Amino acid sequence: MELQREFDRYVERLAATLGHADRVGPMRDYARGLMLSGERKSVEPMAALVAPGEVSAKHQSLHHFVSKAEWSDAALLEAVRSMVIPAMGTIEAWIVDDTGYPKQGKHSVGVARQYCGQLGKQDNCQVAVSVSVANDGASLPIAYQLYLPKEWADDETRREKAQVPEEIQFATRTALALKQLRAARRAKVPGGVVLADAGYGNDTDFRSGIRKLGLTYAVGIQSTTTVWTDGDQALPPKRYSGRGRPPSRLRRSAGHAPIAVKTVAAQLPTRQYRRVRWREGERGWLSSRFARVRVRAAHRDEGHPEEWLLIEWPSNEDAPTKYWLSSVPHNVSFRELVRLTKLRWRIERDYQELKQELGLGHYEGRNWRGFHHHASLCIAAYGFLVGSRLGRGKKNSVDLADLGFTAPQRPANFIPRGSPRAV
Repeated sequence: MELQREFDRYVERLAATLGHADRVGPMRDYARGLMLSGERKSVEPMAALVAPGEVSAKHQSLHHFVSKAEWSDAALLEAVRSMVIPAMGTIEAWIVDDTGYPKQGKHSVGVARQYCGQLGKQDNCQVAVSVSVANDGASLPIAYQLYLPKEWADDETRREKAQVPEEIQFATRTALALKQLRAARRAKVPGGVVLADAGYGNDTDFRSGIRKLGLTYAVGIQSTTTVWTDGDQALPPKRYSGRGRPPSRLRRSAGHAPIAVKTVAAQLPTRQYRRVRWREGERGWLSSRFARVRVRAAHRDEGHPEEWLLIEWPSNEDAPTKYWLSSVPHNVSFRELVRLTKLRWRIERDYQELKQELGLGHYEGRNWRGFHHHASLCIAAYGFLVGSRLGRGKKNSVDLADLGFTAPQRPANFIPRGSPRAV
């Protein structure tokens, strides 16, 4: 019962961001529906859970609240982080990632054939970019936006049907992530090392953008990324001849050129590789074999600053499995560099619980507002679970059953749309 009272107080504080008192009731019902056990967390099944005697009316109320009501996702998420981040303690990382939702058809906003992490392949799906704050004990998404493919951004008819705001134009996923990071800095969210996989880390502009924000990073890169080693960098421009425009391009030569990080890894002596453990998992400490070396990125020979190249090469593998560039201070310990870099695993926990427990991917509407409202409410519910877990000193998230919510018996003949039984 105490957790239920905490949840009610939490929802009341969030409701202050909605702008109209008549939205408080639907928000409470929607949030409660997300916390109840059910096959799907889309509008109709939740309506049947929270109000089995008036499913149609409750469905209409919740549908209007999530897909049409003009409340601010940013304000709601700001309220969530203001309550949850203090309970998390020191923030060590900002984790950038994206997640996909398989979709059929072509009408749901942003749906296109693209890489879907959930499926591990190219398929018809929606993709959203997010930033989470994290430390060893907890993590919380603080920004979340749908990636709008160019074919959608340029199609006025589809935009109008899906009610995509005019200010939303095509932007790459890395550009969306940088926009979210800038917003977090403006909002004075406690800073941390920016973590991301190679889909983001391979983008030189992304890494440069992080530096401009005064943040450090540890981001994945591909094995073919080239770097300067041993303190080298591109040669200075050719000497000015006195005619025409003075040369400004840095130079390489046959004996003076950058090399791929996979070549760096192969050339390092065995003694530079050492076993490092970084986190205690359910089956004991996680560890692997790593090497690190100071390098400069070679992209366009623009005089990039020196940073760490971290290489993971498990002893049972024929070649390295992962590479990262990191701008954390040069005096960081080897183990701490590995621990911070590997902290990206927390985003996987975020998405696992948001999808499996709270139905992040269950929204069945097609418009922009509904997609983001549903996601913001899922994140708000997740924030409550994170805070509850921390308050109770639990390593794992509070099970939804711990809240003590019991759903009224729903109609015996009710079959939610999207359920396998409805096919």
